[in-house]
This record gives sequence, structure tokens and C-alpha cells, in this order.
Amino acid sequence: MTATLVPIFVCVVLPVAVVAIIAATKMNNDNKRSKVLIKAIESNCGIDADKLAEALQKPKKTAREILNNRLLLGCIFSFVGLALCIVGIVSLCMGTEFSADPVTVPLVFGGASLAVGLSYLVVYLVTRKQIKD
Repeated sequence: MTATLVPIFVCVVLPVAVVAIIAATKMNNDNKRSKVLIKAIESNCGIDADKLAEALQKPKKTAREILNNRLLLGCIFSFVGLALCIVGIVSLCMGTEFSADPVTVPLVFGGASLAVGLSYLVVYLVTRKQIKD
């Protein structure tokens, strides 16, 4: 009985709980912002509601920050993928069979990580020309 309950809780209940907590946090933040705006409008004490609403919005990243984040993620994923591929190739050269875990697991995860990293770097290289300095 407990052997079936643990996977159900881990695979179903835990992800649903995480999503519910994140959604509740976002709704709480939005409700707090709206209450502040409503109080400012009701008091009508010379505060510009548009400027207040603009100040209470979530901070948005600039194009340069987004671009730098893509470069950072591209470098991280590429180097991790490269390191895992090197570990797999070294294990293969040391005489471990290709179907063994010390070879296939690093190569599979390294290849996937390298692909993600290279895609981030490609997006960085393409979009950096579109941003004005």
C-alpha cells in the first residue's frame, strides 16, 4: 500500500502543490498592488494614479539584461555539456563498455546540455545585432 502511495504523492500531489503555492503568491501580490491603488484613488490626495500604478508594476528586464542572461545560460549549459561529454569519452577510452552507465549517462546528459547551451548562444548571437547600444 505504501509502495504505491509514495510515487503518487511525489508525481501528482507535490507538483500540484508547488503550482498552487506559486499561483497563490502571484495572486496575493496582485491583490496587494490593487489595494494600494484603490486606496490612493479613494483618498484623492493629489497623487497621480497612473504614475503610482506604473511604480507598483513588476520590474521589467531591459533588452541588454535579457541578452546577458542568454549569454550566461548559453555558456553554463555549453561548458557543463562539454564537461559531461569529456567524462563519457574518457570513461569509454578507459575500457568501459559503451552500454555501461559511466559512459552512456554522461554522454546523453552532456549532449542534451550542450544542445541547450549552443541554442542559447545562437539566440544570443542573432539577437545582439538587434539591440541598439
